[in-house]
This record gives sequence, structure tokens and C-alpha cells, in this order.
Amino acid sequence: MAAAVIAAAVLTLLLPDDLRLGPRWALPLVEGLLLVALIAGDPGRISRRSAALRAMSIALVGVLACSAIWSTIRLTDDLVHGGNETNSADALLQAGGSVWASTVLAFSLLYFELDSGGPAARAHHVPPTPALAFPQHLSPELNATHWRPRYIDYLYLGFTNATAFSPTDVMPLAPWAKIAMALQSVVSLLILGLVVARAVNVLT
Repeated sequence: MAAAVIAAAVLTLLLPDDLRLGPRWALPLVEGLLLVALIAGDPGRISRRSAALRAMSIALVGVLACSAIWSTIRLTDDLVHGGNETNSADALLQAGGSVWASTVLAFSLLYFELDSGGPAARAHHVPPTPALAFPQHLSPELNATHWRPRYIDYLYLGFTNATAFSPTDVMPLAPWAKIAMALQSVVSLLILGLVVARAVNVLT
């Protein structure tokens, strides 16, 4: 999870100024401070149940999600109305790839934080009906009674949902999960469809 937050901060730094929410240093600084506070409050495994840590985790995910959606909106506007990076295929693909990767990381962290009450709650128990049903939950023959999803499982969910534009092996059960996955699919479709179309147009 910490590596994903750091990667998202680096991607923010690589974005053109007009695609970034706020000054270049602002979001990485906020994300870094929240991450340091989370690690200090619960070093090692994320298993300590605390209202303050939960609030900081949700705040961190909220910052990442808002940043990714803002960048998507700005990129879409530049593609429709013309922007500095839309006249060069290389610049466009780099900006589009950074925005797309940021959305994958942001939504994977969103799933990680909200599913079954968050990582600390999952470390203590798994509810009978989780918000996101992984194959281990759906297949009794896997004997996964004590199985717990880790961040890599949510990262895979975020990546496949962003490329297939629909659920693959993980099924959303809770309303918020269905809304989040639908929103991510729309965002990813906008980015990939418009960026590829514009890049092809520039190259030809």
C-alpha cells in the first residue's frame, strides 16, 4: 500500500501543470504526510483498529481519488478543446498513461480501504457477506475460510476493471462497490478511448 501511494505521488509530479490539482508539490506533500502518520500509528502490518487511523486512511484515499478524477477531467477537456500536450503523440501518451495509472492506483486503494471495513477490520474478521467477492470467497473447494485479501488483490482488481471495463474475477456485492467499479470503468474508457484516438490522429 505504501509503495502504491508513493507511486501515485511520483505520477502526480510527472503530470503537466494543467492536469494537476494544485501546485506541483502540494498533493505529494499531503499524501506523504498522511502516509507517514499512518505508518507511525501502525507500523508493520495494518492491523491496529483506531478511528483516527481509519479517518487518515480514508482522507488519503480521498485525496488520491480526487486528484485522479480531476486529472481525467482536465485531460478530457484538453483533448476536446486542444491543449499543449495534445499536439505531440509522445507527450499525449505520457500524460494519458500517467493519468490512467493514477486512476488504477487510486481505485485499488479505494477498494482496499472500504472493503469489509478496511484492512484493520479484515485482519480481525471477515464478514459473512463481503463487499467484494473474490474467487476464494465463491469457491468452497479452495478451502479459503481464513483467507484475507491483500493489497495486491485489490491492485489486480483495479487493473482488470480499468482494462476490461467490467468485473472479471471479483464480483461487487455492495452498492458502493458497484458504483465505484462503474465509475472507474467510465473514467478508464474516457482516458483510453480519447487518448488513443487523438494519438492516432496526431501520428497520421
